[in-house]
Amino acid sequence: MLNKLFLFTLFLGLSLSIEAQGRFRIVDKSKESITTNFRLVNNMVVLSAEINGKKLSFLLDTGVRKTMLFNLKIQDSIQLRNVAKLQLKGLGEGSTVNALKSRGNFFKLKGIVNSDMALFVITDDLFDLSAKMGVDIHGIIGGDLFRDFVIKINYGSQKITFYNPDTYNATECKSCETFPLDFYNNKPFIDVIVENKFGKEVTVKLLIDSGGGDSIWLFPHSNPDIIVGDKYFDDFLGKGLSGDILGKRSRIKKIKIGSFEFEDATVSYPDSTSILRVHANKERNGTLGAGILKRFVVTMNYPNNQITLKKSRRHYNAPFLYNKSGIELMFGGEMLVKANRSRFKQEAQGQYQTLTEVFYSYGLTYKPSYKISFIRVGSPAHFAGLLKGDIVLEINGKEAYNMDMEEVVFMLSQKEDKKIKMLVDRNGEHLRYEFHLKSLL
Repeated sequence: MLNKLFLFTLFLGLSLSIEAQGRFRIVDKSKESITTNFRLVNNMVVLSAEINGKKLSFLLDTGVRKTMLFNLKIQDSIQLRNVAKLQLKGLGEGSTVNALKSRGNFFKLKGIVNSDMALFVITDDLFDLSAKMGVDIHGIIGGDLFRDFVIKINYGSQKITFYNPDTYNATECKSCETFPLDFYNNKPFIDVIVENKFGKEVTVKLLIDSGGGDSIWLFPHSNPDIIVGDKYFDDFLGKGLSGDILGKRSRIKKIKIGSFEFEDATVSYPDSTSILRVHANKERNGTLGAGILKRFVVTMNYPNNQITLKKSRRHYNAPFLYNKSGIELMFGGEMLVKANRSRFKQEAQGQYQTLTEVFYSYGLTYKPSYKISFIRVGSPAHFAGLLKGDIVLEINGKEAYNMDMEEVVFMLSQKEDKKIKMLVDRNGEHLRYEFHLKSLL
């Protein structure tokens, strides 16, 4: 249930070039595929892999061409090879960011390696995906990995399989549908039908972006039939490489991908100033994100320009939720909290042993904290008096540090009028607030 959230949208419109690099391959030539587990966070796939012997976590993102590293701490430091400085610009309202490009690195993911891997390293500390997702994310890996395999992502079982494209044969699947992919700058696009507020069906070309947590983004300026619905609200949509991405959130009557249909799905309309760089592809009308993809078992077949979809029994009919509090959260670092430790006395009574609780001892331990990074003006949290920078300590009597970020946001995405009681720390002072969730769509 926690994967129904639309907490964060990563959306990078990079146009990167780097020298030719080695290929990804399965080490054991007798194997035609490798399957490994992944972690599903806010609808998105997080993989563990190594670069030059250092274990790191990567977001799997079809929306980017090259592998990137960012927000590396001292404990995450790795040795990079053949390094040169450069600047990058992506989506968002900011300017360029400082980066490094590096060639000749060694990549390893279970039984898959690349001995001559090229990557980019974002050296500015403004782009902190870990803080937004609540788990450590050291980088993004995208098109260069998809290029070398047929990749099946099972969001329900949280397993991903990499197939050798030279020996891959799709198994017969009556409930599957296969669609052609178009590529622009080595990024995959698919044609989808959406129904606007007037009931008109419009064919739109969407970037398939597994690294974006929302369901669908549409660009009104790209087609006069893409029209924002009557009910919407202005919101923070996510963070790109060059800053915040703002826009409108709404619902759309229908999304159709072949025979698959979704009604009343959530949709976002980013401001045109946040997405100026997407105009490189004049035919693009938006993005199909992980909020839709996670409802399927997805097989991405770049070598044959195809995508195959099969309904996920676990996620296909999940409701389209959104945060009704007006609060955006980020990881606020670790905090010291008091931990209870029970002591017991063991007593023998005949053939039985009795454990009797004697007393509690108290110790301190580090736990995650969550900080309010953005509050929507006019939202329930705004009217209640909560402020940007507040550290959330409790929600409805439950300690926030005992929940992961998905649990916290899920509590803020429930039905309208649900009462939320929140204890926060503001500059060392503990304050209590109450508000009711409000549906704006």
